[in-house]
Amino acid sequence: MVNADERRFEVLRAIVADYVSNHEPVASKAIVDRHNLGVSSATVRNDMASLEEDGYIMQPHTSAGRIPTDKGYRLFVDRLSEVKPLSSAERRAIGTFLEGAVDLDDVLRRSVRLLAQLTRQVAVVQYPTLTRSTVRHIELVLITPARVMLVMITDTGRVDQRMVDLGDVLTEDSLARMRAMINSGLAGHRLTDAAVKVAEVVENAPNDLRDVMIRVGSVLVESLVEHPEERLVLGGTANLTRNVADFPGSLRQVLEALEEQVVILKLLASARDAGTLTVHIGGENEAEEMRSTSVVSIGYGGTELLGGMGVVGPTRMDYPGTIAAVRAVANYVGEILTAR
Repeated sequence: MVNADERRFEVLRAIVADYVSNHEPVASKAIVDRHNLGVSSATVRNDMASLEEDGYIMQPHTSAGRIPTDKGYRLFVDRLSEVKPLSSAERRAIGTFLEGAVDLDDVLRRSVRLLAQLTRQVAVVQYPTLTRSTVRHIELVLITPARVMLVMITDTGRVDQRMVDLGDVLTEDSLARMRAMINSGLAGHRLTDAAVKVAEVVENAPNDLRDVMIRVGSVLVESLVEHPEERLVLGGTANLTRNVADFPGSLRQVLEALEEQVVILKLLASARDAGTLTVHIGGENEAEEMRSTSVVSIGYGGTELLGGMGVVGPTRMDYPGTIAAVRAVANYVGEILTAR
């Protein structure tokens, strides 16, 4: 025999399911007709009255039906014992689509497009944060005999290019020696540690390369310690405009907030570890403009967090489907980037 609390939760689950799919307030008769709860209309009505009293559902205007509140969605999400996994065909399609990417930019652009298509919401992915990156390789390319392009590549595939005026003429042989010295001193180190090690590399440079190495070293330090504004990729904004009714009077605010990188970065900041998924519902969002939305976010990476990704949509969203999609895409992106 199901106890009263469990039964009330089943009624709430039925209201969430019907409201998410139909966007119509749900009446007790519809619950009895559509969901095999094995109880009478009177019992469902009593349970709905109890759920309303506790703040899990509400009656919009004079409609006979009820809709979930933020508190109701929160209980529903917290009680999601299992999220329906994606089918093997869906997982295969995700893997194939992402594995075709040629570089980091392409991986992230594809991830956003895929997440937006899978969830029919706005998708956002944060570029791997530089503070956690290590130097994979530093390339020096002679542009003219007295000018070099410095290219730093991190383990996450991020590329930073800078020009260095040498104030001196350099041969290809000297350039090769400098390249070897710089890479043996810095490759494999965290960016912040590598910045400190530049001084050692410059000090150990032979006399004939010392002046040139000082110039290259100063530009290299800038490249290592400057953390440009964290970059984001956003996709599927048009998906929100298909659900204008979900944002009574606030869609414009939501769209404007999505353009502000700081707001989005805060939404993704809750991802402290790779694989940790967080759901913020309605009023739980710190930014006032986002309080008509729900945000499903996750950290991606291997053993270490590289960045965050997530989905922004109305509180009336398919939580199990969205959570499954966000988790699956994050897993693939983490695998692809850590394997590179």
